[in-house]
Amino acid sequence: MPTQTADAVEPALAAGGLAVTVHGTAGVVDIVVPSDAHASDLAREYATAVGLPAAPVLRDRRGDMLDPDASLASRGVTSGALLAADSPPTQSYARRAVVESVAPARAGSFSFYWVGLATLLTVAAAGFGAQADGWQRLAVAALLGLGALVGIIPAGPYAARRAIAAPAFAAGAAFVITVDPVAETLPMAVGVAGLAAAVVATISRSLVDDVDAALKVWTSTGVALFVVTALCALFGTSPQVPWSILFAAAALAARIVPSYAVDVPDSYLLDVSKLSVTAWSARAQTTSSKPTVPFDEVTVVAERGARTLAAAAWGVLGVVAVSGPALVATATADVDRIGGWVILLAGAFVILLSARSYRYWLPRGVLRVAGVIALAVGVHAFVGWADPELVRWFGLGVVVIGFVVIIAAIATGRGWRSAKWASRADWAESLCGAAVIASFVVSSGFFRHLWESGFNG
Repeated sequence: MPTQTADAVEPALAAGGLAVTVHGTAGVVDIVVPSDAHASDLAREYATAVGLPAAPVLRDRRGDMLDPDASLASRGVTSGALLAADSPPTQSYARRAVVESVAPARAGSFSFYWVGLATLLTVAAAGFGAQADGWQRLAVAALLGLGALVGIIPAGPYAARRAIAAPAFAAGAAFVITVDPVAETLPMAVGVAGLAAAVVATISRSLVDDVDAALKVWTSTGVALFVVTALCALFGTSPQVPWSILFAAAALAARIVPSYAVDVPDSYLLDVSKLSVTAWSARAQTTSSKPTVPFDEVTVVAERGARTLAAAAWGVLGVVAVSGPALVATATADVDRIGGWVILLAGAFVILLSARSYRYWLPRGVLRVAGVIALAVGVHAFVGWADPELVRWFGLGVVVIGFVVIIAAIATGRGWRSAKWASRADWAESLCGAAVIASFVVSSGFFRHLWESGFNG
């Protein structure tokens, strides 16, 4: 940051010069000029000091523009004053129009819906391919693998969008190849599919220029699936153990992810320019201490956080849709079944209560769908396990509670969004989260194992 030397400053001040500090996007400079200097003279000195192609427009502390032909003394500028320099234009309108005309085409926001449709079709193709035999299964796996290969090609304006769907094709191909009708091998097939998705997502992140936050979610989710299923297979656990772990992790992730979704750079939280204190800026009495953050950067941070939330919500939906029914199918013992439907119901309430804190409509709607799926699977499991008389009383209780909730909602109006009801919802969400962790011990069969080994051994 260039400044005037002390040897040159003292004689100039003694001769009646003005020592001012000019702040601008190109830097902060302390300049000494004669008392009869004009604003244009000071602007040229600043441009020369910081290397700008043209003299900028100067403004005083109130934001008023200084007339280039007016003297500094006539505008009340004294020694120790603080001025601001606007960024001068660096190119003409004609050149700017040419640059904008040759800008490459970019994918619109609606293309994300096509990515979601392609992912859903991939899941359907993997499901049908897993039930096929012989060459039909190999053909489905080959087509899905070809789709993953096309998705990671870094060419065209839709390269970033294709990269998001490529891990789904790779996961589908790996699942079709490794799946087996035996229930004990199904968790490992899901883990291999997650590993394939993580590998393709990592490759896509290294190839495309515009890395989307969804690829990071693909990588973390795929690695988590593989680690959980591989460790359970290594220790020889029952199939219900990985499904219990995955469902509990998905339910709790809906509450934890928002705290990691928005990542604000430290340079925007701390105004570094205000830490630069010089002989004249220390005497300047500034009236505003608000840091200046570029609007475009704020938009980038917000969009990245929104994409992370949306991708994480889809990940929660996928894990819940797979692990929930699988947990019900593999928990065959009576004690394990009780833990199974308790963890499903508690997890459903955690997801639904967490969705209320999302202001972005897409992840909020996706989490509500995931919560409804978990709730439906849990109720269906309870109805199939419990006595018919108990089921009738349970249904009657649900209807009564529903009417009470409707009456309370009408009476309080929009009171559900008040601080009072929000704190109670947070308390209920924490209570359901604790129930998920506690019921995991029972749904995984660990409690039954301890009971049998400790009291019957």
